[in-house]
Amino acid sequence: MIKYISQKTGVSVKIIQRRNYQEINDLIKENEIDFAFVCGGAYIEGNSEFGMKLLVVPVVDNKTSYNSYIIVQNESNYSGLSELRGKKFALSDPLSNSGKLYPAYRLYLMNETLDSFFGKDVKGKNNWFYTYSHDNSIIAVSKYLAEGAAVDSLVYDYMKETHPEMIARTRIIEISPPFGIPPIVVSKDIDPLLEEKLRTIFLSMNRDEEGKKILENVKIDRFLQPNDSAYDSIREMRGQVS
Repeated sequence: MIKYISQKTGVSVKIIQRRNYQEINDLIKENEIDFAFVCGGAYIEGNSEFGMKLLVVPVVDNKTSYNSYIIVQNESNYSGLSELRGKKFALSDPLSNSGKLYPAYRLYLMNETLDSFFGKDVKGKNNWFYTYSHDNSIIAVSKYLAEGAAVDSLVYDYMKETHPEMIARTRIIEISPPFGIPPIVVSKDIDPLLEEKLRTIFLSMNRDEEGKKILENVKIDRFLQPNDSAYDSIREMRGQVS
């Protein structure tokens, strides 16, 4: 996809990766990168803090929404988040909606916090921990490093095809309501011409053979113009939990 965008813009596009969403948000804020793939939680944080803007959103399985999955080890007997009190639990990232905010909100509705619900181990360390990717959270459960995790449904469903042996060791016990799908974002200070050029490239990818093949490989149907209100439910949860 990056090579494709380079060809369409006529300039070299470099991939910049960071360990967590906050570092990516900081790069957008400081105008050190032009666009980024982020999650819904990182978007509402960046939008609120420094005016991060939506560029486009992907359509996956004819939907512009996704869910948080609460997963456990396949052979366990857990049937809901409420049964994981005092257990090891994996979260993906502090700014992740599906991997942090949603499970924290679920506990908030139970008059609990991550600390009060999951507690600490015998060494005094929190039983909940960050893996810094949904893939890692799934791996943590499948390899018995955690008894449960909250993960992005898009990543989980993608790994079902690419790493079925890993997914087979896990099981979904809860599915959240739908949320606005992780978007592609830009800085509020981006050059308007570059912004429009990037938007046009993404929106037309599904209309040429090369672009269509790339989208098929990453399980995306096409890209659409975004709707900021799709992220209001994430804002509401954030307002109550934080």
